Amino acid sequence: MVAAAAPAAPSESPLRSASMATDDEVLAANHRFYEAFEAGDLDAMSDVWAHDDTVLCTHPGWSTLHGWAAVSASWFTLFHNDQTLQFIVTNERARVNGDVAWVTCDENILGDGPGGTAAALNLFTRSNGPWRMVAHHASPVAPRL
Repeated sequence: MVAAAAPAAPSESPLRSASMATDDEVLAANHRFYEAFEAGDLDAMSDVWAHDDTVLCTHPGWSTLHGWAAVSASWFTLFHNDQTLQFIVTNERARVNGDVAWVTCDENILGDGPGGTAAALNLFTRSNGPWRMVAHHASPVAPRL
């Protein structure tokens, strides 16, 4: 649950306070994405995403998928295998520009097989409602020697 933003401190501008609240909303949407992913919950994942032909998703090792039909089919496939995944999201940063926002983060993935880290970029838009994901791109990070 996202906590309500605290009132702005006297030295803090109202614009900065509103910006922080918006960043928090985008980070909450990002958290819902990883919660749905961990839970293998197709309905929750569907709630995170926009449902149109402009969305795209690049899972590590996959070609880019375009459109909600292809993206949702990928989640169905991933959620119907026997592997359990846990995400420890680190280095999470949100940026907002009007009704477009992006989050960069590292997905530290634990599962039944070997774990690893992927660098991710998640893009969100807002149009008369909550922030919706329109793009997810994750690339594996090579282990440091």
